[in-house]
Amino acid sequence: MADPSSYRPKPGQIPDSPGVYKFRDEHRRVIYVGKAKSLRQRLASYFQDVAGLHPRTATMVTTAASVEWTVVSTEVEALQLEYSWIKEYDPRFNVKYRDDKSYPSLAVTMNEEYPRVQVMRGPKKKGVRYFGPYGHAWAIRETVDLMLRVFPVRTCSAGVFKRSAQIGRPCLLGYIGKCSAPCVGRVTPDEHRDLAEDFCDFMAGRTGTYLTRLEQQMREAAEDMEYEKAARLRDDIGALRRAMEKNAVVLADATDADLVAVAEDELEAAVQIFHVRGGRVRGQRGWVTDKVEAVDTAGLVEHALQQLYGEEKGEAVPKEVLVPALPEDTAALSEWLAGRRGSQVSLRIPQRGDKKALMETVHRNALQSLALHKTKRAGDLTTRSRALEEIAEALDLDGAPLRIECFDISHLQGDDVVASMVVFEDGLARKSEYRRFQIKSFEGQDDVRSMHEVVSRRFRRYLQEKLKTGEWSPEDAQDGEVPAEDDGRPKRFAYPPQLVVVDGGQPQVAAAKRALEELGVDDVAVCGLAKRLEEVWLPGEDDPVVLPRTSEGLYLLQRVRDEAHRFAIQYQRSKRGKRLKASPLDDVPGLGESRKQALVKHFGSVKKLRQATIDQICEVPGIGRKTAETVAAALAHAVPAGPAVNTATGEIMEDETPAPAGASSERGTEQ
Repeated sequence: MADPSSYRPKPGQIPDSPGVYKFRDEHRRVIYVGKAKSLRQRLASYFQDVAGLHPRTATMVTTAASVEWTVVSTEVEALQLEYSWIKEYDPRFNVKYRDDKSYPSLAVTMNEEYPRVQVMRGPKKKGVRYFGPYGHAWAIRETVDLMLRVFPVRTCSAGVFKRSAQIGRPCLLGYIGKCSAPCVGRVTPDEHRDLAEDFCDFMAGRTGTYLTRLEQQMREAAEDMEYEKAARLRDDIGALRRAMEKNAVVLADATDADLVAVAEDELEAAVQIFHVRGGRVRGQRGWVTDKVEAVDTAGLVEHALQQLYGEEKGEAVPKEVLVPALPEDTAALSEWLAGRRGSQVSLRIPQRGDKKALMETVHRNALQSLALHKTKRAGDLTTRSRALEEIAEALDLDGAPLRIECFDISHLQGDDVVASMVVFEDGLARKSEYRRFQIKSFEGQDDVRSMHEVVSRRFRRYLQEKLKTGEWSPEDAQDGEVPAEDDGRPKRFAYPPQLVVVDGGQPQVAAAKRALEELGVDDVAVCGLAKRLEEVWLPGEDDPVVLPRTSEGLYLLQRVRDEAHRFAIQYQRSKRGKRLKASPLDDVPGLGESRKQALVKHFGSVKKLRQATIDQICEVPGIGRKTAETVAAALAHAVPAGPAVNTATGEIMEDETPAPAGASSERGTEQ
């Protein structure tokens, strides 16, 4: 634990201007990002007597080992830079809101030739119109089902659309009048796009125009004694009114606003947002966060607005944002919001009337969300804490293993030997830290030797990250690699675990321990979990540690081991699949995917391509004579694959199918 005075900047060194600052720990990781109108005044507040600081602030400054800052011109620039750095570095002491669920939205893919209406989750895509988010996907589907009577927009997938176009028959929705069937040409692309635009306008709250127009058409049809048409229009109007009733009118003046409410206690906070468009609640979402920094309600609101609008532009940012407390830099935040919208944005606290009443409703939702989250998490926290304490006690560790890494080896009869590393922090899987390895040092099957190689490579990379901190001397680097200058971003293999778990018994545990000793790593515990009797093995011990079958600690170790096994099997199968699908064309230098596909498509199969002459290969568009000669030479030296056999009949089948091109290597793999 560092003394803040050891890295305190010299007097007068800090500028008295707006800026953004970063605290880093001893491993050069960014642990906190903040902004200030005056860097000098703000940073000075961190270096007073630690006893006088808020407990969370005191923990942060004693964890940090250095501080640095960047000067900017305005408070708006500081706000933008702070948001960018929090998103990039993911500092552990900054408030980070977690969605309590993935909220679905109603999306209209206006970026396609024939726009499609669908339920969509996840990050927003360019060219897609979004409405919501909604609490449940079924609420979207009910609304869409009602509106398709009036706006028969396509809702089918690309596969169904293509199939209907091929056979010349629309799907069921086309027959019952809930799709205009552009797949078979009943409407032109422009007519279908107009329908999609009308659908979007109605969902955006511009409902009066359509209802008035339909009512006028219904009256005209009745006057002309076209009673069937009038009845259909009457039903359409009823469907639209029912769709509108699903979003009750909450503000009479057709307001477009987002209402943000916060419920908090000493440890956690919940944020609820109601999206009101055209006076109606069009969507709702919520976040929950741990209060890892000393922050008040205004600070929580500021962080929430940064996350809510940080990636939004245009009409996605409303004209009015109602909050329970105004952030410290209200003017800068309002200017930032206006810049993202492209016009003025009002940021204020509702004082009276319907808006204040609605804010109270949003606050009640936030209170309920926080209570529900704490009820769910209480059991989880208690169970995970007990599991970690049981592991620490059983393995005689100095403290609870807050970070556990587990390694597993996978192969198929000695082929495609791979390994996996999974990470659990605070008893929860941290999938962004998972890593995969290919065994390089030898061929064949040897789980013990493979385990030694993988653990050595993982901790050699960890030691390399410690070079510039002086905690490990360069002479200890076995592969001579020196890492680049650390910029605070999360690094692969940068954080050491408290416990290494290997899938196996005494031999695998001994191999992992030997790898650590060879590297001089003596502060990481090692154990193995054998599948047969679920025994826990420790290095140098003749007898295993047997945990009770009802032990939460054993259950956590089993989950870690099973996750490592699953991850290793997944990677091994992926490698085997790529090897089996490999094409002789993959080894032709300078031949890209497009030209490989053109060759196979032209000749029908690799077998027929192998039989072709150089002149015939030159006939393929984009293939010159030199390339054709290279292809012919590569195929002539390639060993043809064995004939395919129909396992049902035993018949030898001709190779007439295109050979798929090899795929690129996957992310997260340590080659």
